[in-house]
Amino acid sequence: MFNSINLQEVLEKQRDRKFTEENVLDFYQKIFLEVDKQRESTLNELKSTSKNTHNNFDINKVETNAIFHISDIKKLCADYRLRFLDTVFFKDEYPEEAITKIHELENLHNTTLSGFKIVAPIDVFKLRKADDPLLFAPMGNGYYYLIHKWGNDVNPFRKIRYWSVKNIENLLISMTLFSIICTALTYPFFIKREPDFGYLLMLFMFFFKGVVGCFFIFFGGSGKNFSEYSWQSQYDKIR
Repeated sequence: MFNSINLQEVLEKQRDRKFTEENVLDFYQKIFLEVDKQRESTLNELKSTSKNTHNNFDINKVETNAIFHISDIKKLCADYRLRFLDTVFFKDEYPEEAITKIHELENLHNTTLSGFKIVAPIDVFKLRKADDPLLFAPMGNGYYYLIHKWGNDVNPFRKIRYWSVKNIENLLISMTLFSIICTALTYPFFIKREPDFGYLLMLFMFFFKGVVGCFFIFFGGSGKNFSEYSWQSQYDKIR
């Protein structure tokens, strides 16, 4: 009813099973070691300065929605007061998804990516003292390939908040509108009779000069620059 057991065969099977398990374990250890080396190499590239302005993408495998021209990136940075800088200045940690996306792209396009840049608010960069990021790789001819986006979406009021410091034209418009509002709200306290244009203009100029003065004291004195001129600056102040 029961077959006899060959102890030698049992011992050999145990040995072979152990040998196979050790091979499998060794195989996976090598894979993990290779992944760690690849990840470390990518992180080193992200944290180093690179002069590369062109990566060899396979044009038949790129996602067209991920390709952006430098002019579009500039407008985004100017509108929302963001910076577009080399990843060497980025001081936050990179999510695993971003590293994975880089490796996937490198495997897909059979290339090694470099020259990475990031779009993000100034506070996530470690800038040279004078005082939800988008990771790009250059494609050449002013085009950049969007690799990964992480973090929270930008507050919709950020564009409005920094509209006045986008450029000198917006600043003048903001100062003018603010001075007009102040004039309209306060002229009854200064002019007791029916106001004419001359009195209103005089009061407007009083407020306008005050607003300009305050701007130069607080904003100008801080060394900050307009968004259209600082979006690629490696410094936190005007140089």
